[in-house]
Amino acid sequence: MDFDYSPKTKDLQTRLLQFMDDHIYPAEAAYTAELAANTVAGKRWTPLETVEQLKLKAQAAGLWNLFLPVDTAQASGYQGAGLTNQEYAPLAEIMGRVLWSSEVFNCSAPDTGNMETIARYGDEANKARWLKPLLEGKIRSAFAMTEPDVASSDATNIETRIERQGDEYVINGRKWWTSGANDPRCAVFITMGKTDPQAPRHSQQSMVLVPADTAGVKIVRALNVFGYDDAPHGHAEVLFENVRVPVSNILLGEGRGFEIAQGRLGPGRIHHCMRLIGLAERALELMCKRSMSRVAFGKTVAQQGVTQERIAEARCKIDMARLLTLKAAWMMDVAGNKVAKTEIAMIKVVAPTMACEVIDWAIQAHGGGGVSNDFPLAFSYAQARTLRFADGPDEVHRASIAKMELGKYAPPKAG
Repeated sequence: MDFDYSPKTKDLQTRLLQFMDDHIYPAEAAYTAELAANTVAGKRWTPLETVEQLKLKAQAAGLWNLFLPVDTAQASGYQGAGLTNQEYAPLAEIMGRVLWSSEVFNCSAPDTGNMETIARYGDEANKARWLKPLLEGKIRSAFAMTEPDVASSDATNIETRIERQGDEYVINGRKWWTSGANDPRCAVFITMGKTDPQAPRHSQQSMVLVPADTAGVKIVRALNVFGYDDAPHGHAEVLFENVRVPVSNILLGEGRGFEIAQGRLGPGRIHHCMRLIGLAERALELMCKRSMSRVAFGKTVAQQGVTQERIAEARCKIDMARLLTLKAAWMMDVAGNKVAKTEIAMIKVVAPTMACEVIDWAIQAHGGGGVSNDFPLAFSYAQARTLRFADGPDEVHRASIAKMELGKYAPPKAG
């Protein structure tokens, strides 16, 4: 097995690392200050000029739409980096070191998954209307799947109705944790709901494109995670009341929602997990630096046995998570998402759990400062903990892994 990165990835890694050093890390203080100033001015959901100016630099540096894979670039007709999952994964890790930096390179969720979805499953008119401005960074998007009234870990529970009336679909339902819906640049929702409740269990759901300014779409509230609202991006509760869209806004066709979801979530899980690995790497770096500069009981915190134990464990856990995620990405590239489903489920359990543990150790090494906003660790922990739910909770993935493992030892069926 070859553990080396391709020359193309190595070149992009070098350029991306330099961009982070030159532009992203120096802008962290400006980002925080601008967000605070917007809050005081009552403009918390206003896009940040700090990020918008960095986007121009990223485009000029040729570090734009790095996520766009080969097949999607071909399907969309638009230019991207043309990387495989395995080639993009280490770049997602670098961007993940600063929570907001992925947006600078037009590589942030949920836009990446939405762009791939529209490119693969949308018709030419929808690609022209939505995909082009998304790839250009002129608009943003949201993904509306999870619902407050049902256990959405079983997506067949979703109750939102998408009913055809003539040349339109009429949508009624309530969603929450709709990522990106609070952003004033959000122009379109990819919305999942039932088109035929009487169809076979996994053929009831469909996905439809809903322009954000359609009558009947109401942002009910912004949701907090451990007190953080993630402005100006945010996660919202959204009400759809008799929302009407043309039948041409359906993606792939009625009853194809689960098929689309699997195509969308596979690469997204690679992105999430690699960003988490970058976040954990940053936490370990901060833990090492902080523990070397603080003295307790006559020696530095770094010299304390418990700190050394945690640093060693963190190093092992981060590297294990990275190797497993890269294996999953490689399998997706060579054999497809279906063959890699066990590995995809495994990384979705391993990476968020690892990141939560490493960040928690880093917080502990920082003392009281670790839980404050003087350091990025508290916000990082909130984000990492959330990803134990996003794209399916740990319990669902563990059950899937166990079933596939037990299946290896099941007696052969009588034939």
